[in-house]
Amino acid sequence: MSKIIQNRWLYLAISVITLFILVLQPETSRAQTFNTTAKSAIIVDAETGKILYAKNETEALPPASMVKMMTEYIVLEKIANGELSWDTTTQISDYAYAISANSSFSGVGLRQNVDYTVRELYEAMAINSDNATTIALAELVAGTEGEFVKLMNEKAEEMKLPEYKFVNSTGLENSSLGGNHPEGTNEDDTNLLSARSLALLAYHLVNDYPEVLEISSIPETEFDGQMIRNWNWMLPHDATFLKPFHYEGVDGLKTGYTDLAGYSFTSTATKGDKRLITVVMKTESEEERFKETARLLDYGFNSFEEVELFEAGYKLEKGSTVPVAKGKKDSVEVALGDSITYPIRKGTEDQYGIKYEIDKELLNEDGELEAPIKKGDKVGRAILTYDGEGNFGNIVDSEEETAVDLVANEDVDKKNWLSLLFASIGKFFSNLLNKN
Repeated sequence: MSKIIQNRWLYLAISVITLFILVLQPETSRAQTFNTTAKSAIIVDAETGKILYAKNETEALPPASMVKMMTEYIVLEKIANGELSWDTTTQISDYAYAISANSSFSGVGLRQNVDYTVRELYEAMAINSDNATTIALAELVAGTEGEFVKLMNEKAEEMKLPEYKFVNSTGLENSSLGGNHPEGTNEDDTNLLSARSLALLAYHLVNDYPEVLEISSIPETEFDGQMIRNWNWMLPHDATFLKPFHYEGVDGLKTGYTDLAGYSFTSTATKGDKRLITVVMKTESEEERFKETARLLDYGFNSFEEVELFEAGYKLEKGSTVPVAKGKKDSVEVALGDSITYPIRKGTEDQYGIKYEIDKELLNEDGELEAPIKKGDKVGRAILTYDGEGNFGNIVDSEEETAVDLVANEDVDKKNWLSLLFASIGKFFSNLLNKN
């Protein structure tokens, strides 16, 4: 056999072996069948906080107008606390007026010496992503935008956003403000948030103040005698060119764009009784951010389902009893006090299990529960475990465990005093003999 033929056979063998390895190679925690062109992205189950998919989710990037979600949250919190109302009025400062008059900031054309209500300003901010109305709200809440920025960062810490830096209320670059950046910040400062932080902010927004969706879902509305349109193309717009981007169930939340940030979008949508939150950051065009969001939503809705993994009363085949002291029985059977239902990738039920964690405060020095014990008494926790690939954790707390109460599955009465006396005597002599 010639050397050329030998080399060809060797090349063919290597190719076949490589292909065989690639086909059989198990999926790693980040190697998934789904991917996105966005630089950073995430999908979150809005009820449980479980992360269904993530890509570069901890990288802090400029979020542009998605920053306004924090401004929205603080305003809604002030309304809920009674510090503001939707009918509270304010007038427009020179700074907010100058921002509104600048066409590069997409102003709605605010007027001075006019009373605007909080609802009017909020709708212009949330629907049209207007910057000047955002500043007006920040000044109304805190006196100055600089003081409002302090509130934003304090709230971010309270929410435990993992990666964040707020330098203004709008998401604009400080360098574009002509030296009018908020006090306490620098001209070259920029807002920074990761996809994970944005998803967590959106999680708090939709769960703490679901009324936010009543406004974020409005495709267009009137403001001060003019029609303003929502930059979220996935809503049911009348414009023909936007209809291909409509996605049934989308009702929020916030788009974002600057030259530095690229095109980004934090969305939320429902299908049946499931709500998802998605984030895409730094896509290349308006069209791409909505197409990639649609792909994320399709993947989340189609590939995951809410499943009752373990029913109430479930018991492990082994280790389902706990020793009991002073009882008419030497042990008590334990079981799940409630069912465990969780969003999982379809077809992965067999990769989930449970482990028991007995409450140590209930145990004596010998590791026993003490009688009497009543059926249904809580004795610990049953914790959900997962031994599969691609576990991204939980948006609210990466260390949080899914668990239900572990309860006694039967009554164990306490022995009468005579039985306890004989047991005590027996234990004494047993210990005496063991010492000898």
